[in-house]
Amino acid sequence: MGSEYESIDCSTYSEYELAIIWRQRLRLRWRDEDDLDHLEIVRPMDLETLRGEEFLIAQTASKERLRVRLDHILQAITLPEEAPENHSERHQ
Repeated sequence: MGSEYESIDCSTYSEYELAIIWRQRLRLRWRDEDDLDHLEIVRPMDLETLRGEEFLIAQTASKERLRVRLDHILQAITLPEEAPENHSERHQ
């Protein structure tokens, strides 16, 4: 898929911006430069533009940093937040 960058829809870009602001997790499916499909749950961290191409910078649950070209993203689904673990104990 080593092709010229194709701009994405502005509303899709805005959805990525909101996911970053609200720290929402995404189930992200994309195709890499070697034409391999990936599926990962990520937390989007930033958007960047480099040489006319736009990228989503994200972090996996194992803290791996991903850089995915926006026009390679096949699907992005917002996931509900995980419930925080309750570390407080009740004493009677």
